[in-house]
Amino acid sequence: MTLALYLAGLLLVGLGIAGLVVPALPGALFLVLGVVLIAWAEGFQRIGWPTIVVTLVLALLMTVVDWVASLLGARKMGASAWGLAGAGLGLVAGLFFGLPGILLGPPVGAFALEYARDPEFKRAARAGAGVAIGFLLGTAGKLALAAVLVGVLAWAWFF
Repeated sequence: MTLALYLAGLLLVGLGIAGLVVPALPGALFLVLGVVLIAWAEGFQRIGWPTIVVTLVLALLMTVVDWVASLLGARKMGASAWGLAGAGLGLVAGLFFGLPGILLGPPVGAFALEYARDPEFKRAARAGAGVAIGFLLGTAGKLALAAVLVGVLAWAWFF
């Protein structure tokens, strides 16, 4: 049972890190669940509730960073509510096309709905680029927070 919990925890931590890059996976949630399983596997001796609370706070920060970066990137480049809705629809449509669809769907969706609202190509392209830039900045922020989370986990485990 202990080995299974360790393996499941490590698998969830790995999936969590992958999920920070792939929008279809709940990366922050997987990270927290992975830490809880690892803590449970060893009876919460090395990794206790303070570490789990820090993990939860970092996971919430990852979620906030993701939302804020996406919104600011899109807004900074002139996206309207239509562009933001298009980004969401593009993500949903992109899920059916695997990783390329997940990555390209939101900017294409933002471009498409911005263009449908106001057929000015340059403005719609800027909205799509803003969504892409926001996604990249959000991903970088989430990965930095994930590195902190893994560092906290390692610190709790070894010290």
